[in-house]
Amino acid sequence: MVQVITASRPEWIAPFTGLEPAQFRKLVRLVAKRGGDEIADGRPGRQWALPLADRVLLAATCWRTNLTMRQLGPLFGVSHSAAHRVIDTIGPLLALAPVRKRRVDAVAIVDGTLAPTRDHQLATPSKNYRYSTNVQVAIDAETRLVIATGDPQPGSRNDCTVYRACGIAEALAGRPVMADGGYQGNPEVVMPYRKSRDGSELPDWTEDLNATHRTIRARVEHVLARIKELQNPSRLPPRRQHPRRHGVRNREPAQHPSRRLTATPAPPTTTPVTRQPLDDGGNADDRRAVLRYAQRAEPVVIAVSCGVRQVGSW
Repeated sequence: MVQVITASRPEWIAPFTGLEPAQFRKLVRLVAKRGGDEIADGRPGRQWALPLADRVLLAATCWRTNLTMRQLGPLFGVSHSAAHRVIDTIGPLLALAPVRKRRVDAVAIVDGTLAPTRDHQLATPSKNYRYSTNVQVAIDAETRLVIATGDPQPGSRNDCTVYRACGIAEALAGRPVMADGGYQGNPEVVMPYRKSRDGSELPDWTEDLNATHRTIRARVEHVLARIKELQNPSRLPPRRQHPRRHGVRNREPAQHPSRRLTATPAPPTTTPVTRQPLDDGGNADDRRAVLRYAQRAEPVVIAVSCGVRQVGSW
């Protein structure tokens, strides 16, 4: 079987990984350091069908393009079962490094996204006109890193129901949670004020709080856009490109596997905020406290595995 895509030809690296050749070589060295002798070339016993650089390229191509094993195998000159073994071995080595324990009083922002999937036992026709699942994603309001994801649910269900059923509510228990107005029925979630049933206008102070709420909540939309568009991880912020529509197969949204982000914000001194059920009639002080806390722009150091570093709030 003839191999079509190989890491020995630099012109194949950027389209399938989003990295420059020098950055890709650094990523290969990082994978070799993490994997040790188990993935090394020339190991004792049964040899790998592909060199390490090609195996990393195969795993990155799978994550970036969502091709099936029967499509990846002929491209790299191996069987589909060999491609599956490579991804099972190399994939975990491209995952995010463990982060330090997060504070329970840190504000989380939750939103749902539709992830297209070929698993029709779980997915349902959704408003994006594709078989999709509804996946709830929670990020840290300061670092903008994903801190929790819920179990995929049918895409035809609304966010307020999926939030309770997917398990993310239990994962975020004990910390303030912000979301849009679609999470009615979850009193622990901080949502914007809504007009009353009689159609009367909101007071000016509630309009101001809603404007602040929208500004902060937009951060989770930006994170979901990064995940879905699979932008070049060496560019922060990402350049504008046409969004890729390959979809996600049997996979929850996560940070791009060829990107390794670690955040080290300055230690906060804010008093912990007690989460209380909020409604249109009271507890406005608690709502303001949550918004003020989430509005803080702590300096964050972003370290990308491909060698590009940027310091500042993003």
